Amino acid sequence: MKHDKTPHHLTGIGMTSQRTRNRLVKRLAEQGIANPTVLHAIQTTPRHIFVDEALAHRAYEDTALPIGFQQTISQPYIVARMSELLLAAGPLKRVLEIGTGCGYQAAVLSALVDSVYSVERIKPLLSKARTHLQTIGVQNIHLKQADGTLGWPAKAPFDGIISTAAPEQIPEALLDQLAPNGRLVIPVGDHKRQQLTLVVKNQQEEINITAIEPVMFVPLLAGLAEPMEG
Repeated sequence: MKHDKTPHHLTGIGMTSQRTRNRLVKRLAEQGIANPTVLHAIQTTPRHIFVDEALAHRAYEDTALPIGFQQTISQPYIVARMSELLLAAGPLKRVLEIGTGCGYQAAVLSALVDSVYSVERIKPLLSKARTHLQTIGVQNIHLKQADGTLGWPAKAPFDGIISTAAPEQIPEALLDQLAPNGRLVIPVGDHKRQQLTLVVKNQQEEINITAIEPVMFVPLLAGLAEPMEG
């Protein structure tokens, strides 16, 4: 909601310019991303801020990029697809993100929903994400170092939950923290095969699960990362 009038270092030049971003959004639309609000959020979120300076020239390619600690910033198509699935039934107020990473998915979500709650198990990554989000000036994201498999019970229930890491089975804690009529978008599977999965909890709290498309994410690990991990 807050990125339209951005300082010069956020708008970028050359390979990080608005023109380059516009080309990315055009490609996403051609790949089937149809929600104009999601496309606008991608268009106005400066992805180059969320990657190392040496990779900034690749920030608007439709590809995942390394962010350290054996983690990646997700491919823009996947960020857009997951965001679109999350919003497919209408606007959401409170969304939980599992796996903050560098903060990019949270930044995109911040332009789409009222409040984002995001948890990350790797403390140095969380610190980087906090810096990135402060740089672009978003105010509606709440961050915490936590075990993503446990969600954020104190802030539940959530209208939507999105996971940027793949468990082999959907954690019960996330299903429990989903509000009635809530939506969970999560990759599910092992290191060989994963499916992007949509979980919808209806008003009677019955669960409906739909496989969307094959994906490949880092695994969702339990516990907090050790200080030297990665």
